[in-house]
Amino acid sequence: MRLVVRAAEVTGATELIDVTGAHVDSCLYHGEATLDFVQRLADGRARVRVPTTLNVGALDLLHPELYRGDRRIAERGRLLMDRYRSLGARPTFTCAPYQLADSRPALGEQVAWGESNAIAFCNSVLGARTNRYGDFIDVAAAITGRVPHAGLHRTEARRATLVLRLAEDVPAALRDTDAIFPLLGIVLGRRAGSAVAVVDGLAPGQSEDRLKALGAAAASSGAVAMFHVVGSTPEAPTLDAALQHHRPSVVELLRLGDLRAARDELTTAAGERLTAVSLGTPHASLAELERYAAMLGGRRVHPHVEMLVSTGRDTLAAAARSGISERLREAGVQLLVDTCSYIAPILRPSEGATMTDSAKWAYYAPGNVGARVVLGSTAECIRSAVAGRVIRDDALWGPA
Repeated sequence: MRLVVRAAEVTGATELIDVTGAHVDSCLYHGEATLDFVQRLADGRARVRVPTTLNVGALDLLHPELYRGDRRIAERGRLLMDRYRSLGARPTFTCAPYQLADSRPALGEQVAWGESNAIAFCNSVLGARTNRYGDFIDVAAAITGRVPHAGLHRTEARRATLVLRLAEDVPAALRDTDAIFPLLGIVLGRRAGSAVAVVDGLAPGQSEDRLKALGAAAASSGAVAMFHVVGSTPEAPTLDAALQHHRPSVVELLRLGDLRAARDELTTAAGERLTAVSLGTPHASLAELERYAAMLGGRRVHPHVEMLVSTGRDTLAAAARSGISERLREAGVQLLVDTCSYIAPILRPSEGATMTDSAKWAYYAPGNVGARVVLGSTAECIRSAVAGRVIRDDALWGPA
């Protein structure tokens, strides 16, 4: 409670409010301090007060043989994950708790979530309310069931102040592909920082998976905890609603060249040599797993390519019941749960490129795991995995 009260002082809150749930990011091992903290809570017989899900950890507990790093770190990571379970938290170990039907907060519901992409999704796509709760304050909120009444818990802080309008040179065909959303997120994050932005110029009714990709990228390149997309997010049925009937502070055009530059900047490998493909950052939804299987059809991944798909254990269980996971494994796909391949040493060491459709993966993997990255669409990634070489279709992007 001292941590929660101190957070209130820092944020200028004059009162605390109840939350109905929490998502804890502190279960990812970053050194002994992370274990010391949860051990103190366990020794004090602390228990979470509200339903609490857990973010990814350091390794895949269902498939521990996939871990290729230091075994001591793996064991400490496993111990940390177990300690959080002992507090009464649900062992979901996913960065996408919004994919769990029984853990999705409703519009306007107050929660305390950690994990940057989950925070952005919660505020933006679900319309529930959370601030950015980092390590230790997230579990403190889960145990007390209380948070400061500040920031995005308050209606006025959720107003968009920056309008990002797609310019006329962004082709209509590109606007309606999955490929644009991670790049929109990268540009949005860099321009918005911690401000709330609204994207104008996309067709209404965009899917949750597309909005997930946008939010994950924006939370990587900036400190974005909330965004609006006109016609697709619940607090932005119109541009005026997203602005809460105020004039925007800034209106900026988002041009095709901005998107192309973001794609090129996140591509750190050259040539056609391909050794791995990584999909599922954030964790793939059941709809995405179905889509991967359909796109593969009866084809197999090239024997020289390691294709890895990260997902949540609950989603994997659903995929197993429907036969999707078996279809993917028969095609040569390795399914990873409980962690992600940009934070844990899972992929085989290689001098070749790893291809991904995730701007978040492309943003973090070079620094975290030393990957050389090619950023492409999902279709390009799967075509490349089957062919055994990098294949990109630049037709949508216009002349170089």
